[in-house]
Amino acid sequence: MPIPAPFVSLPMGIEKDWIDYNGHLNMAYYNVLFDRCSDEAFAAMGMGLDYVEQRRLTIYTAEIHVCYVQELHLDHKVTVSLQLIDHDEKRLRLYQEIRHVDGWLAATSEQLALHVDMSGPKVAPFPADILAKVEAMRAAHAALPMPERAGRSIGIRRKPA
Repeated sequence: MPIPAPFVSLPMGIEKDWIDYNGHLNMAYYNVLFDRCSDEAFAAMGMGLDYVEQRRLTIYTAEIHVCYVQELHLDHKVTVSLQLIDHDEKRLRLYQEIRHVDGWLAATSEQLALHVDMSGPKVAPFPADILAKVEAMRAAHAALPMPERAGRSIGIRRKPA
């Protein structure tokens, strides 16, 4: 079965309880949408719920950078994409985008994720079978361009005096 490049989630709706007093999706729930897509992609690489339960190995987020581009509202449907930008024997660097089903960009996320042995918990190498699946996804995603929004930093740009 070919590996999608990028990986794209099933369509998702916005839940009523996620709407804040400003009338749009609360910032925390963008991360829920990103996380649901990650769960789908991790399962495709053999790291789903059964992996956690049977092998006591999982993925933890070490760092995340979210950019909010355009508001989402209750009646919106979205898909979330995931691009595996890089990896090593213990870490994944992921880039994600939330897009309205009409195609416009709502938010981006860049994440450093750690493979964790839950008995510690401690960061641990991927088992060989899982690493092979990670490498296959990375190879499929290597043909994609580096996302323009990847590698951004937070700062206040000032005009020269």
